[in-house]
Formats: sequence, structure tokens, C-alpha cells
Amino acid sequence: MYHKITAVGYLGRDPEMRFTPNGKAVTNFSIGINDYNKETLWLRVTTWNDLAERCNEYLGKGSMVLVEGTLNFDKETGGPELYVSKRDGQTKGNFEITAFTVKFLSRTEEKQEPQSEERPWRQ
Repeated sequence: MYHKITAVGYLGRDPEMRFTPNGKAVTNFSIGINDYNKETLWLRVTTWNDLAERCNEYLGKGSMVLVEGTLNFDKETGGPELYVSKRDGQTKGNFEITAFTVKFLSRTEEKQEPQSEERPWRQ
């Protein structure tokens, strides 16, 4: 089976990039999506390789992006991945997308990114 999720939102903070022991680039960031009730849904996004490097270089807090990828979920429950918040100790859910496409929809003042960046995801 195959699934794809598409989301448009704004970065809540600057991306964070690291490298795996094998030398592959991984960049993580979160996007906030507002609905009409003023509620914000936060999605974590993971990008790999060239796409990870481009996202780290050109995106920043407040950038608007369109993300396409696969939704990660808890294998046992089929729901969001659960974690305990360090701030208040409560159990919370985490929705995460492994992105294979990130389109840059807006510019941040500090960084000038291309109109869009689309790369296939390869891990």
C-alpha cells in the first residue's frame, strides 16, 4: 500500500540539521497549520540528503512551505507517536512526516531561498 500526505504551514523555529554515522544529512523542523477555529496543528518534518541540506540552508522560522511525504505513526497503536513532555510531564502525541518534497512558498528576511526545491527522498 501507499500513502502520501500534503501539508502547508509555517516553520515554528529554524531547522536543525545533523548527520548520521554514515554521513547522510538529516534536517528536522516543525510546521504549524492554523484552522478556522484559531487552533494550531503542529507537524514535525524530517528531510534527508540533498533536500535536508537545502532546507537547512534556505528555511528559517516563519518560512511558509508545502510538504509532501509519508506520515509516520506508532506501529503498535496506529496513532501518533507518544512522548512525555519535559515541560509539564504530560503524555502528548507527535505527528511526523518524512518528506520527499518541500516547496518553499515564502521568503524569510534573513535567507533568500529558491521558489521551490523538490528532491526525491532517499534514505
